[in-house]
Amino acid sequence: MDSESHRPRQVGRGAKVRDAVHAATLAELVEKGYAALTVEGVALRAGVHKTTLYRRWADRESLVADALADLSAMDVPIPDTGSIESDLRELARSLVRMMTAPKGRALLAAMFSGAADVPGVAEARRQVFDDRFRRAEPVVARAVERGELPEGTDPSELLKALAAPVYFRLLVTGDPVDEITAERAALLALAAARAGALRRR
Repeated sequence: MDSESHRPRQVGRGAKVRDAVHAATLAELVEKGYAALTVEGVALRAGVHKTTLYRRWADRESLVADALADLSAMDVPIPDTGSIESDLRELARSLVRMMTAPKGRALLAAMFSGAADVPGVAEARRQVFDDRFRRAEPVVARAVERGELPEGTDPSELLKALAAPVYFRLLVTGDPVDEITAERAALLALAAARAGALRRR
């Protein structure tokens, strides 16, 4: 095996490099965990020289924070089916798809590892969830206007109730997370909201 085989493949410049580095960072985070993640490992996986990374990211903390911050910019379609029940089903399915995909698994790996204490990572995590809560507000507002939910239903509390069964399976029991999980999560959140348990306080 010659020396050429040890050299990173070139991926271009600018946005292409950034995308490749973000993807490599998330993959390393899922595969190795935060404790074993290194700038060198990310560079090798991304196909760039580590000096290229160090020119833009000072350390692994900034690498992980930047990659996770990029998740908050992901376009997440917000359903408008005309029914809160089907809207919640769509939101739950979207959450399941996201959290079982590589980027979602990387987010979980960062949240429940040493990375969670890194200020930049904590801020990126907060932005991801704040963005999801903000996007859910119109869904709840429309449902209240249609008379499907009580006045004062809190969008963030409704989304938390929707997400809770999914995260419980992912992080506590390890049970499968699938379409059935999404369906049950939607029905549970809807029942709680209709009962008035998720009003603003």
